[in-house]
Amino acid sequence: MAKILVTGGAGFIGSNLVDALIERGDEVIILDNLSTGKRENLNGQATFVEADLRDLEKIKPHFAGVDYVFHEAALARVQPSIEDPVTYNDTNVNGTLNVLVAAKDAGVKKVIYAASSSAYGDQKKMPLTEDLPANPLSPYGLQKYIGEEYCRLFSCVYKLPTVCLRYFNVYGPRMVLEGAYASVIGIFGHLRQQGKPLTIVGDGEQLRTYTYVKDIVRANLLAAASDISDGRAINAGQSSEYSVNQIAALIGGPTVNIPPRLEPRRNLCDNSLAKTLLGWEPEMELDRWIPEYKKQLKI
Repeated sequence: MAKILVTGGAGFIGSNLVDALIERGDEVIILDNLSTGKRENLNGQATFVEADLRDLEKIKPHFAGVDYVFHEAALARVQPSIEDPVTYNDTNVNGTLNVLVAAKDAGVKKVIYAASSSAYGDQKKMPLTEDLPANPLSPYGLQKYIGEEYCRLFSCVYKLPTVCLRYFNVYGPRMVLEGAYASVIGIFGHLRQQGKPLTIVGDGEQLRTYTYVKDIVRANLLAAASDISDGRAINAGQSSEYSVNQIAALIGGPTVNIPPRLEPRRNLCDNSLAKTLLGWEPEMELDRWIPEYKKQLKI
């Protein structure tokens, strides 16, 4: 049994990760300020600490004796970061720096950082491989990439073992269905519940890789157990892609197009490095999961 701290453990991905850790018998501490996480997502067998990662002195004591840190907390989504880059930077960059400092000072065995495929931005080469230069198109993408660089630096300078997993559009149980932090799958499901048309940005031909949250949880567990400790980034995503129009067709119902915005046209994942280094392959495919999702939403 290990003692593990999960930041953002009341959120979508974090809470799924906490459940898996509790199930295998680990002692888990959740740090979350509930700005986007929900109390109903909290696992009752974990120790919950309501704290903001931007307050280093408040969070530091909770890292004492911790073996592994899974840093899942962030203000997510691209568009809100464009509208409020200062708050996003304070949380995503300074908060990550504080986690690394606290982990270093506590002698944590490894930090597993939730990075993002948004660091790639718009690339001419597909599929996306980890050797491509970062080219973020949003404050969020840049901030998540800065987090990667901080992880690499802390591994190099302070000898804190770290590894970064670049998530590709995660979906599944407890994902946000509405508001600024919802993904396209969540938004479409919620609109369909309300009997409203699905809003498609631009022509809807943007292609994205979508990854099931349980597969992401498994990638985290494998990353923690692996020998990778130098802060390198590893793609954690499916190897398939869907257009927004295809997702709308899978959800069903009328659609309406809204003006386009600055965003990558594709973000197809190459997960071969994760297979080699972590022995990880995603198991769920989006088109297999959507029917189950529709049953849950009763649509």
